[in-house]
This record gives sequence, structure tokens and C-alpha cells, in this order.
Amino acid sequence: MADGGTTSTDLHGAAGAAHAGGYDPMAAKMGMWLFLFTEVLLFGALFIVYGVYLHGFTWQFQQGSARLSIPVGAVNTAILLTSSLTMALAIAALQRARPARARRLLFATVGCAGAFLVIKAFEWAGKFAHGVYPGAAFLLEQSKGEIVFFGLYFTMTGLHALHVLVGVPVILWAGRRIRSGAISPEHSVFLENAGLYWHLVDLIWIYLFPLFYLIS
Repeated sequence: MADGGTTSTDLHGAAGAAHAGGYDPMAAKMGMWLFLFTEVLLFGALFIVYGVYLHGFTWQFQQGSARLSIPVGAVNTAILLTSSLTMALAIAALQRARPARARRLLFATVGCAGAFLVIKAFEWAGKFAHGVYPGAAFLLEQSKGEIVFFGLYFTMTGLHALHVLVGVPVILWAGRRIRSGAISPEHSVFLENAGLYWHLVDLIWIYLFPLFYLIS
């Protein structure tokens, strides 16, 4: 067509240019969603295991939960929710062509992640100091249900903390690429994917908090 409208040739040409330039946002987003799906399967399987054991050791799980600090868990929950907010605001700032603000918000997200990990480290250290960890003599003297509870607690919260730790350099790298101009309002898929990953990490904690801290 020669009426000045967009033709199929124009669309194929634009798509080809995107591929030639190594920037294919649709493929990148699909790849991220597939990756997130595998993460959902991983934690979903652990949640099913938790549910099965909770049904069999309800009272013992409640006893184990009573050894955890609800205020500590609540503070970490608030920190991660705040980090999700700052991540979403960072993406919005970049889309509004405000890269400096986006970078500051990303640094705030990393700060929240660091605070979460520090609090979790102190919490774990307190449990270790009292002999509450897998294989500890004190824990082995407790009921089978409590042993299972803390085995799941350290496995699932530890795996979650590992995901938080992985997210930190990814977010920092995104901030660096924003500064260099590699990530821009027109090329923001990397930051958007990092945001999707971070929101999933936060969502997983939203489930972990009541399952371990609030059942007592």
C-alpha cells in the first residue's frame, strides 16, 4: 500500500531491525515468564510438602512456630513490601524518562533487600545460639513434628533468602545500565524483567510469613 499507513512490510522490517540489533523485548519477556513459572513450581512443591506435614503434625508445628518472633517476621514483611513499591516506582520513573530518579529508587530497593537479609541473619543466628537448627542436639530432643517444622523453615526461608541475594546484583546491574543509557524508556525490558523477578520473591515471602510465624 502507498497510502502512508503502516504496511505488513513495515512491520516485518521493524521486527527484523529489532532482531538484528539484538533487542527482542517479546522474547525476553516470554523467557522471564517461563523462568518465573519454574520458580513457582519449585516453591509450590515445597508448599505442598509443608501442607502435608502440617496436616500430620498440626500441634507440633504450632509449637515450633511459637519459637519464632512474629514482630521480626512482620518487620521483614513490611521491608519487602516497601521494596516492591520502590521497584515499581523505579520502572514507572524510567518510563517517564526520569533515569536519575529510577536509579535512586533501585538503590532504595537494594537497601531494603540488605535490611531484610541482615534481619534474617540475626534471626538465624539467634536460633543457632539456642540449638535450634537441623541436626542440633537440642532440636533432636524435641518432637518429630518440631524437627520437621524447623527443617522446612530453614530450607524454605534459606532458599528464599538466596533468591533475595541473587536479586541484589541484578538490580544493581540494572542501575548501572540505566546510567550508561543501555536501559532507557525505549529499551526497558531488562528492568521490567528484574521487577517481575523481585515481585515474585516478595510474593513468596507473603506466603512464608503466615505459614511459619502465624500458625501458633
